[in-house]
Amino acid sequence: MVEVTFVEADGSRRVVSATIGLSLMEVARNDGVRGIEAECGGACACSTCHVYVAGDWVARMPERSPIEEDMLDFAHEPDPTTSRLACQIPISEDLDGLIISVPERQC
Repeated sequence: MVEVTFVEADGSRRVVSATIGLSLMEVARNDGVRGIEAECGGACACSTCHVYVAGDWVARMPERSPIEEDMLDFAHEPDPTTSRLACQIPISEDLDGLIISVPERQC
């Protein structure tokens, strides 16, 4: 298991145990993280799992695919550096300690 900290829009922090192999979106949804709607279920067909990756973690993330880049255009206040779709981030041992912030709203 990997620990991931979600900072919800109200500033509350939720530390969850994430199963390796799941997506960050699945982890957030399974643990009831507020603000992750995941309407498409992880198909990268919406932007309702938009999150911000903490600055020191950005370089450790897998690269964005062209589809993810396109979908981020529909996200609420996307940041060119830290915005990601949680459905596109697979949990691995390398992400132990990851810090993610959830936007105040999706789309």
